[in-house]
Amino acid sequence: MLTLAAYLGLFFSAFGAATLLPLGSEVVFVSLLLSDAYLVWLLVAVASVGNVLGSLVNWLLGRHLEHFRQRTWFPVSEQRLQQAQGWYARYGRWSLLLSWVPIIGDPLTLVAGVMRERCWVFLLIVSLAKTGRYLVLAALTLGLI
Repeated sequence: MLTLAAYLGLFFSAFGAATLLPLGSEVVFVSLLLSDAYLVWLLVAVASVGNVLGSLVNWLLGRHLEHFRQRTWFPVSEQRLQQAQGWYARYGRWSLLLSWVPIIGDPLTLVAGVMRERCWVFLLIVSLAKTGRYLVLAALTLGLI
């Protein structure tokens, strides 16, 4: 049962980290890797799926809540949103390869929704970026590179 709890904890940690909430999943991921009690490929898969689904929440927020952006409760400041829109307009969908980068990645996924990026394109590029990040992190942690 502890194994399931660990994987679920990693999933929710990765999910939350990909939303606009100020969370991180790297500590949980690396801790589980270093414990040597879990399958590496499954940790990468669980963290990646959680992180991609969290980014999908941002995309959905961008698609459906953009017209509320002047409201005080909107989760991104007007300045940050305009900055991300400018970045996205300049570099296009390939800027989503930076969706794993702290601070800029999460607003970028929200802006992809605002800019009406197609869902399947969004999911493909973000999945590559997020999975790549966890693969590199796992390789670094385990001394493979």
